[in-house]
Amino acid sequence: MSEQIIVTVSGVDKVGIVARVTTALAQYEVNIEDIKQTLMQGHFVMFLLGNIEKSKFSFKEIKEALTSVGAELGMEIWVQRKEIFDNMHNI
Repeated sequence: MSEQIIVTVSGVDKVGIVARVTTALAQYEVNIEDIKQTLMQGHFVMFLLGNIEKSKFSFKEIKEALTSVGAELGMEIWVQRKEIFDNMHNI
């Protein structure tokens, strides 16, 4: 099973979004392999490719932590395994 995850963050732009999300990823030992963000008419969107291979935390724990960060920020955060994400877009 792939150890890569896709994290999608979406919501109204505000200061500190990237800092808060990446801090949580560091705390859960997720290596950031790629990150893209954009601002569309005040709406913040970020896509992040992370690797959880060396993390001592489970995918479920990481997903729950990031979902909690999203709630704190008032943003939507989705976390998927990359292989599931890829398969969804190949159908």
